[in-house]
Amino acid sequence: MYTLGINAYHGDSSACIYRNTEIIAATEEERILRLKHWAGLPVKAIEFCLKEAGISLKDVDHITVSRDPKAKLSQKALYAVSSLNL
Repeated sequence: MYTLGINAYHGDSSACIYRNTEIIAATEEERILRLKHWAGLPVKAIEFCLKEAGISLKDVDHITVSRDPKAKLSQKALYAVSSLNL
């Protein structure tokens, strides 16, 4: 059984594929896009993981999505403020 794990819509978006309890592939979207702390749906990371696992989306039995809008909120705010070009 294959599961696609998605960590999306906040900094360091990522994806992974695991079979039963074994991680087959995992990566952060920023590694592919070369954009530090990239946030959004990690489409390229998902594609990478599927390719590394040698499967297609049709082979995935379950999709899990992390959801915690307050995750690392203070670090995100500090990073956003420090990145302003004032």
